[in-house]
Amino acid sequence: MDAPPCPAFPDLDWTAITHSLDAHGNAIVPGLLTPAQCDDFANRYDEPDRYRSRIVMARHGFGRGEYKYFSYPLPPLLHELRTALYPRLAPIANRWNRQLGIAVQYPDDHAAFLQRCHNAGQCRPTPLILQYGPGDYNCLHQDLYGEHVFPLQVAILLSRPGHDFTGGEFVMQETSSREQRIDVLPLQQGDALIFTVNLRPVPGVRGWRKTAMRHGVSALHTGRRHTLGLIFHDAQ
Repeated sequence: MDAPPCPAFPDLDWTAITHSLDAHGNAIVPGLLTPAQCDDFANRYDEPDRYRSRIVMARHGFGRGEYKYFSYPLPPLLHELRTALYPRLAPIANRWNRQLGIAVQYPDDHAAFLQRCHNAGQCRPTPLILQYGPGDYNCLHQDLYGEHVFPLQVAILLSRPGHDFTGGEFVMQETSSREQRIDVLPLQQGDALIFTVNLRPVPGVRGWRKTAMRHGVSALHTGRRHTLGLIFHDAQ
């Protein structure tokens, strides 16, 4: 049985989330999921009927470890998360595109955006769960998957740092024509990280400039680490 649905996020501080996304390209949301919800997802990692495919990272040069893409219909909690978070993130994504001079604008409703993806042949679900063991890591990358890309995504840590695993920090790289920066973002069990998929606007002397973002996970030292990934566009 799936974990009970999460609330409709009435207590999230969207002013602070928006400010952090604009300033850093990421925002930590503490305790988005409960420990019970986290454990439910992690404990069901080996149930094959929940997933459409399994990817072993080393086979593709992605790092070490593995991940699985959920199949449709998504578990109710995952569906609720995508449906509830998307309309709060779409105005940020639309503003970023205007600042970057990108003509694409996103509909208010996630179902309408998914229909846009499906009309273009992007029909495969992208929410995923990742599993790392000792020595595993994830190379810096971007989750693009096709022509239609939503600029923000969410990672939720399911495991307990210092108890279930050590090492395995979430890492983001920011690269522009002027500089490069690395951020290491500490998460606790149930924390969500909202972050940039590809490009974000950064104010410059002559207006907005494009900054490219990549994300990854440093090497795990001990234990096992599970993470949920919420991507709002579907894949070809």
